[in-house]
Amino acid sequence: MALPTLTAVPDCANFTLTIFEAGRDFESLKNIYVNTNPLVTAVAFSLLLVPLLLIVSEINRNYSQIDRLWSILPSVYNGHYVLWSYLNGVSTDRTWTIFVCTLIWSARLTYNYWRKGGYSIGSEDYRWTIVREKINNGFLWFLFNIFFISLTQSLLLLMITAPTYVFLVLNTVGTAPAFGLPDLAFSRGMIFFIIIEYFADQQQWDFQKAKQSYQQTARVPTEYKSTFSADDLNRGFVISGLWSWCRHPNFAAEQAVWLMLYAWSCYATQTYINWSGAGVLAYILLFQGSTILTESISASKYPEYDDYQYLVGKFIPIPWLGSGHKAMSKKKKTSHKQKSEKKTE
Repeated sequence: MALPTLTAVPDCANFTLTIFEAGRDFESLKNIYVNTNPLVTAVAFSLLLVPLLLIVSEINRNYSQIDRLWSILPSVYNGHYVLWSYLNGVSTDRTWTIFVCTLIWSARLTYNYWRKGGYSIGSEDYRWTIVREKINNGFLWFLFNIFFISLTQSLLLLMITAPTYVFLVLNTVGTAPAFGLPDLAFSRGMIFFIIIEYFADQQQWDFQKAKQSYQQTARVPTEYKSTFSADDLNRGFVISGLWSWCRHPNFAAEQAVWLMLYAWSCYATQTYINWSGAGVLAYILLFQGSTILTESISASKYPEYDDYQYLVGKFIPIPWLGSGHKAMSKKKKTSHKQKSEKKTE
């Protein structure tokens, strides 16, 4: 029986007998945890976050609460699958590898979000302000906050880890193949794309730091002279490095990380498609929508952004165009030449 066995009426109000002793019964909590399907536990936790996110965002009028958890929750869910497996005596070879990969992913994203001031009090993604202005209705915005910002995004961060649950189930099957070279290749593929994200983030960070200094001093900072020219900084957006091959190398690699995990689950389960792909599909759709919004803002701020969109692929490089930096420079030279010829005429 879950309740204490008492013999006297006054004992019912005794803290030690009714609360303290029960609070020390960790074995019961463990039994609940290990005997509950881990996906059910994860869904319950994800749904528990929704009212908390909603309340905090409405009280503070700051709608980036889920953004602060974005880099953390996938690792929490994958860690949960590893812990559940360990407590139930299920092999953790693949799930532990996935957990390590997502820890690396979390470290990169958390660091990048922190250095941009994402965890500062009052910090909010500028795009929410624009979306709020477009909706321009308090009640509709509240519904949007409930169903998209708080609910959908919380569940999304769970669903992109759904392939890990597939691996957990796979590890309970006696005929499942042992961890081998294909598993190593998929996991290293995830790390490869995380590294791409790191370099893309760093190149964007360097450009923004150089641009900020240039706007204040009208001089290209000494430490960036070998990387950026005055024309680059006047343009207002980075087109060199990985950003010369596609307009959003960090976004492209981010989607590839979770696509790789899903593809790995398909390979391991000998299927071409499985239900856990719903999460990564929704993730990709989210990036499509957010990128359209981001690019519309950039195009309104920077006159040359339309050319960049025309010459450089959004997520996938366009090989026959070559480097976007060279293409943009060539187009600019052609434009200057045409203007000079018109003046001569």
